Amino acid sequence: MQIAKNTIVTIHYEMFDVDNNLLDKTEEPISYLHGGYDGIFPLVEEALEGKNVGESVDVKLTSDDAFGDPEEELIRVEDLEVFPADVEVGMVFEADDPETGELLLFRVTDIADGKAVVDANHPLAGQSIRFSAKVVEVRAASADEVSHGHAHGEHGHHH
Repeated sequence: MQIAKNTIVTIHYEMFDVDNNLLDKTEEPISYLHGGYDGIFPLVEEALEGKNVGESVDVKLTSDDAFGDPEEELIRVEDLEVFPADVEVGMVFEADDPETGELLLFRVTDIADGKAVVDANHPLAGQSIRFSAKVVEVRAASADEVSHGHAHGEHGHHH
C-alpha cells in the first residue's frame, strides 16, 4: 500500500544537525495519520507521499520548517527561591502561560547570581535539521483515527 491521505504511516527516523551529528532517533517506530493532520513535519509528510514500505526519505528542514525560531517571550529570568534547592541546569519545570493558560515546559538553561534562566522554546528551535526516515508499515486509517486526527494503537496515540 502506498502512503496517501488517511493512511497510518509507521516509520523509524533519525534527526541530524547541520554538522551531521545525531540529535534524535527512534528506538521503537512511530506512527502518524498522513494527510495534513500535523502529525509530522509538513515537508517530511510531502516527501513520504506515495512511498511504500521499505522506502526512505531524507529531508533537509530549515528552522522555520522544523521547530521554529526561538521566541524571546518564552525565555524568563526567575529568582532561585521559586525553585527546589537542588535545581540545576537541564531540569524541566511545568508552568502556566499567564496569557494563554497553556501549560509550558521550561528548561533551566543557566543559573547565576541567585537567578535561573528558564526557556520554554523547543531545545532545537532555531536549528536547521536533516530528517531521515524509513517506512516500516502503511495501512488504511480507521474512521475513528480520521475523526480524531491521529493514529491509534501500538505506535500511535492511546486513549
